Amino acid sequence: HPPGAAELEEMMGAEVLPRRTPSPAWLPPAKGEEGDFCLRSSDCAAGLCCARHFWSKICKPVLQEGQVCTRHRRKGSHGLEIFQRCQCAEGLACRLQREQGPADASRLHTCQRH
Repeated sequence: HPPGAAELEEMMGAEVLPRRTPSPAWLPPAKGEEGDFCLRSSDCAAGLCCARHFWSKICKPVLQEGQVCTRHRRKGSHGLEIFQRCQCAEGLACRLQREQGPADASRLHTCQRH
């Protein structure tokens, strides 16, 4: 080793470690970030929910005001969705957007203040 190589390796060592080191058993497991696999919304960090993405489930952002949301007419229908959306954030409701155009031009539901 040339002189100073050990110090250099020490400095570099921090960069080489994977970002997600497994947490010790006594610590609560890290909450899932956006895109991480999950089983339920409590597995995800704040502001995220666990929603279906293809045949697995991942943490996705909870919807904010003005974002498009999914209204389930029949309770059973959301089991078939391949790409689920999260529900609207606290204090927002999924409502039909009132457009100025023809009545049926856009049947978009968006998250709106109660």
